[in-house]
Amino acid sequence: MKNLSLSLGLFLVAAFSMNFVSTANSEDTALAGAEIALDKDVHDYGTIAKGSDGSCYFTITNNGDAPLTITRAKGSCGCTVPDWPREPIAPGQSAKMKVTYDTNRPGPINKSVTITSNATNAPTKIVRIKGNVTATPAN
Repeated sequence: MKNLSLSLGLFLVAAFSMNFVSTANSEDTALAGAEIALDKDVHDYGTIAKGSDGSCYFTITNNGDAPLTITRAKGSCGCTVPDWPREPIAPGQSAKMKVTYDTNRPGPINKSVTITSNATNAPTKIVRIKGNVTATPAN
């Protein structure tokens, strides 16, 4: 009977210890790494005149606990050109990505930019631009 009680006690201590270590490790990995967040997923130009300024900005924030590095940002066509921060974004900090659309092309705008980074929550993130360019040139 004494051996059974001792064995049961050791088993409970071992099980509790394994659970504690497992919980601690899962909490550490859940917080590890960079996390990307954007102020918006879509920029709407509305209706703009041909030849007007087609620049807009997306604010990128690192909500993680490691530097966020954007390795690439690519427009869906040659008329959409992103200019992203080349330096790593520190935890808790933000940076702006400029997206320029060629407004010399009249008609609807529906383009995207694919952002590739080391973010643990979304290594690939897509933002969009939309609107309409009128055929009448800006003054």
